[in-house]
Amino acid sequence: MRYPFWRVGVFAAACVAPVLWLYQAWIFALGPDPGKVLVDRLGLGTLILLLITLAMTPLQRLSGWPGWIAVRRQLGLWCFAYVVMHMGAYAVFILGLDWSQLGVELAKRPYIIVGSLAFLCLLALAITSNRYSQRRLGARWKKLHRLVYAVLGLGLLHMFWIVRADLREWALYASIGLVLLMLRVPMIAGRIPRLAGQKRSNATKV
Repeated sequence: MRYPFWRVGVFAAACVAPVLWLYQAWIFALGPDPGKVLVDRLGLGTLILLLITLAMTPLQRLSGWPGWIAVRRQLGLWCFAYVVMHMGAYAVFILGLDWSQLGVELAKRPYIIVGSLAFLCLLALAITSNRYSQRRLGARWKKLHRLVYAVLGLGLLHMFWIVRADLREWALYASIGLVLLMLRVPMIAGRIPRLAGQKRSNATKV
């Protein structure tokens, strides 16, 4: 396995946040409604991990270091793990595992439908993230995994609907997402390797 310490570091970093939040909830450090805080933090953590995952390819092109790509799949799976915890926390702390309340929640908060669509897309990506699926699906695998862009859009819409009273934080994540999407435009993406190559060329001359 290449870059074992880097992979372990990413794994440990992804574990830290939910463990810390659960500990804070245990010692009543999350305020009067710790369940809602956990739901919100796990949802935001999902979005942040998604943005980090999308940043791996531009970082690899810019730096030329393949270690970024080596952890991309791991980060994507962590993104799915966070959204599962997010939905689990919602079911436990908001619904109280009373599924009869789900219809009421959907009527009052339709952004839950948007979040559920994002979850289904992430589920499809997680299930097909293995090499067997890559071989089995062939060229269709890349087309399927373009769903990650739909997940980003749905995730941002989900967050926008929740925090529309204060959009400053949302605007930050939306701006980062927009930049990452622009870096995938062929005309822009084609310039990134040349920039990295130019840096290596200049280093050689020195």
